[in-house]
Amino acid sequence: MIVRRLKASLGEPVSELARYLRTETVGGIILLAATAVALIWANSPWRDTYTAVRDARIGIPALHLDLTVAQWATDGLLAVFFFVVGLELKRELVVGELSSTRRALLPVAAALGGMVVPAGVALLVGRGAPGMEQAWAIPVATDIAFALGVLALAGSSWPSTARIFLLGLAVADDLGAILVIAIVFSAGIDAVALLVAAAAAAAYWFLQRRRVRAWWLYVPLALVMWAALHEAGVHATIAGVALGLLTRVRPDPGEEHAPAIRLEHRLQPWSAGVCVPLFALFAAGVPLGAQALRTVVTDPVPLSVMAGLLVGKVVGIFGVSTLVTRLVPAAAPRGLGRRDMLAVSMLGGVGFTVSLLIAELSLADLPATAEAAKAAVLLASTAAALIAAAMLARRGRVHKRARPPG
Repeated sequence: MIVRRLKASLGEPVSELARYLRTETVGGIILLAATAVALIWANSPWRDTYTAVRDARIGIPALHLDLTVAQWATDGLLAVFFFVVGLELKRELVVGELSSTRRALLPVAAALGGMVVPAGVALLVGRGAPGMEQAWAIPVATDIAFALGVLALAGSSWPSTARIFLLGLAVADDLGAILVIAIVFSAGIDAVALLVAAAAAAAYWFLQRRRVRAWWLYVPLALVMWAALHEAGVHATIAGVALGLLTRVRPDPGEEHAPAIRLEHRLQPWSAGVCVPLFALFAAGVPLGAQALRTVVTDPVPLSVMAGLLVGKVVGIFGVSTLVTRLVPAAAPRGLGRRDMLAVSMLGGVGFTVSLLIAELSLADLPATAEAAKAAVLLASTAAALIAAAMLARRGRVHKRARPPG
């Protein structure tokens, strides 16, 4: 990733902690730790305290922003995460791995397969169950940070093309998941609020075009757009994606780095070290007692989620990748065979952050089913990560032996 290869500073001092937080491995570990804390806390004798903190209301009722701590984490903190995703997506579309049809073909096609097939599998397994009319979307997502973290830990000896393919796949997959959130989970649109959000976005774009760098103009615009989208009935995290896509990614003559690179560099540590872990802390605290686990393996909705992530993702990504590489030989990642592609496809089953978000949105009216679906996401994502890690390590030994000596 371009931002990972930047120098230690982009014009300002950067702490060692910030450098560590920019690596997928550290981000994945912090995310895993936050999830573990949430699960232990929610299943401990202090679970009532967890529920009280998660459901405590903070905000300004007059502005319709009287939200629970969990809602602030979902709607507010994840907006920062999606802003970073939007920056990365814009960069990849304009100057990165998805900037040409030839380079984008395989990961985009694989991402499409990795969304359509899991949704189909989920609908098949959970057909007729209450909530499935929207819960089918839960297994369509792949967690960028976690999947890349597993690859960094278990696939260090793999060719760099594996990371490039997975990054392109995850970015395209996230774009699809963002569209699903925007289209499926936006209801009761307030036209006036939507116009306010559009005006804020237009002002942001205009300032970018005029090369204005005053943060004190951009931050209020971002807050206005976020609040307006929240009021409009559109999920507020869409504000982060939209602003990321409106940020300039090509540097001007004499400009060392474009705004998107500078912002991604500065916000990535906050996203990986604060925003996503806090979201996981208040989203992953689901009961995992005997009754809850029995529900996961007997209720059609959580079963459909697990089938979608563990079966649908692998079949969709690997199947479409195989088809595309046979039809278009030039699309095959250099140095990766079919077994390698199967291992990378397994990483697609790590839904985690975005799948938890979609579970909350899709099953808001069925809280018990939502808890079971989130438990299914956690179990399936953990299983996918462990299976993928084993496959990556096994194939990694093959790649290590294949390297020329020296």
